[in-house]
Amino acid sequence: MLIDYRPALRHRTGVGEFVHQLVTALADSADDGGRTGESVDVTVFSASWKDRLDRGPGVLPATVRGIDRRIPVRLLNLAWHRTGWPPVEALTGRRFDVVHSPHPLLMPSRSAARVVTIHDLDFLDNPGRARGEVRRDYPALVRRHARRADRIVVPSRHTAAEVERRLAVSRDAISVCRNGAPTWARRGEAPRPGHLLFVGTLAPRKNVAGLLDAYARLIQRRAEVPQLVLAGADSEDAPPWRKRLERPPLAGRVRCTGYVDRSGLEALYGSARVLVLPSFDEGFGLPALEAMTVGVPVVASNRGALPEVVGDAGVLVDPADVEGLANAMERMLSDEPFVEQCIRRGFEQARAFSWRASAEALRIAYRQAIRTRTRSRAARRAG
Repeated sequence: MLIDYRPALRHRTGVGEFVHQLVTALADSADDGGRTGESVDVTVFSASWKDRLDRGPGVLPATVRGIDRRIPVRLLNLAWHRTGWPPVEALTGRRFDVVHSPHPLLMPSRSAARVVTIHDLDFLDNPGRARGEVRRDYPALVRRHARRADRIVVPSRHTAAEVERRLAVSRDAISVCRNGAPTWARRGEAPRPGHLLFVGTLAPRKNVAGLLDAYARLIQRRAEVPQLVLAGADSEDAPPWRKRLERPPLAGRVRCTGYVDRSGLEALYGSARVLVLPSFDEGFGLPALEAMTVGVPVVASNRGALPEVVGDAGVLVDPADVEGLANAMERMLSDEPFVEQCIRRGFEQARAFSWRASAEALRIAYRQAIRTRTRSRAARRAG
């Protein structure tokens, strides 16, 4: 099978981490034959003009094959999305049983079963919040590509329901492959004073402006409030709210880190008092799972897949309710028994998510895709 690894080339944020961890788990399960006893031949595909596939020690399992081509990302995506050319066989010189795109639009192939991943459908509801090819291609093409795919992979039951409802795809054609918890160790006692932590791209969908509104209210009514740390890369929409950080009451109280690698991110969780994730929509919400794994209590939005991930292990708030968000953060800073309860429940909740289980779900999805492709060919020949 061939998996498009390009989202993990530079910054392993949400989609990149999803791809990298699934590739690693698939390869690890292949070493022992997997629970089904089947062997798995995993090949990752990379194409970029500047970024090369890193095959250094510890990056990917040794059993994973890599195919790296020096082709501009935007040029290749334009050709793939708009013309369905060139097929991956022409780019790789190989044939595959399955080709898997980590995004909603298909990788062209002459003969392989084709799988797509749909993480969320925010680009349909809010195209103005999207940028680049996501804004140009996804809303116009996602329905057609979803119906042509031999299997659709989603990270949550919430996204599965949305894909079925919005794209008119049968639920039988959708596989849920959830994100897995990291292998990070549980931390000891919560730090003092610590910091409030947000993790994610600083984009409108993440509701950073609403978080700043709530944090400003918290500062104005409490004598001591920990620093707010925004850990994530800027988006094109960040500058308007960034100017607020230079004025009271936020001046000197908010730190923006930019992109943080995995080791740096683990350290940020380790010194956090609470994770705040007030997104308007999430197809999964990996930071919430990461926080619960380490032992950081979570305040999250009650929208998208976040209730599915957090369960009863944190506080869920309407992201449009600034006062409610401020109150939830204040409770996490002042109500120690409640915080301890959230931490205990978070550990229990996090144990339900593993990359090994996700890889097994993906193996099953691949087999289903191959069967669908085989039946389609047989029907065409018979017709």
